[in-house]
Amino acid sequence: MEEKSDFYTLNGYRLKNGQKTTESMEDYLEMMYRTYQMEKRIRINDLASSLNVKPSSVSKMVQKLKELDLVSSRKYGDIYLTETGLIKGEYLLWRHNILVSFFTFLNKEKYELEQVEKIEHFIDFITLQNMEEFLLDK
Repeated sequence: MEEKSDFYTLNGYRLKNGQKTTESMEDYLEMMYRTYQMEKRIRINDLASSLNVKPSSVSKMVQKLKELDLVSSRKYGDIYLTETGLIKGEYLLWRHNILVSFFTFLNKEKYELEQVEKIEHFIDFITLQNMEEFLLDK
């Protein structure tokens, strides 16, 4: 009998860890939370513009996020983050900001948004906490 490997595919890790949100869902939630903080009003067309996607894509994602009880909305109306959505959105923005600060520190000038957007989905909470502590000590 072969020994079970510790390696998984990316999706395998997501399933193993019981993660229900995808990277795309996280991007939408982060932007919704960002919008909520600035304007308190989240609209489909504004999200589409912010994320460079079509309004129909936002509508489809809102449906998926509703199924996970992260948002609520009315047809042709505003989108609202649920309590769980607010907590998750706050975490996602915190995660993004830690990575921006860390890469800015490392690169001495400018961070690359694309790099942060790619990495943020694959870094764990403890590593982020350690990055934050490191940055606070500098």
